[in-house]
Amino acid sequence: MTGKIPYSFKASIWKYEGHGGWYFISLPQAIAQEIRRHLKSSESGWGRLAGTAQIGNTQWDTAIWFDTQHNTYLLPVKAEVRKKEGLMEGDEVTCVVSV
Repeated sequence: MTGKIPYSFKASIWKYEGHGGWYFISLPQAIAQEIRRHLKSSESGWGRLAGTAQIGNTQWDTAIWFDTQHNTYLLPVKAEVRKKEGLMEGDEVTCVVSV
């Protein structure tokens, strides 16, 4: 996570009910507003910011996407991470996102 700003928070995992059934964590509003204020100019298409995330002992390269409907960034939590950490929809986790 060198050279990136880490943001630590607790949030619940939720599942998108549309095509693909992706799992996400919504960043807290205050953190999302701070990231957007400082890094919006670094966003690529669809409000994407590359970074890393860590839940428990599992760290992975990822990106967060700004969701205008909910006014926050969304962190996708891939199946490999959920399996390694034994996570399910609705679980509250401590997460570190570095962007």
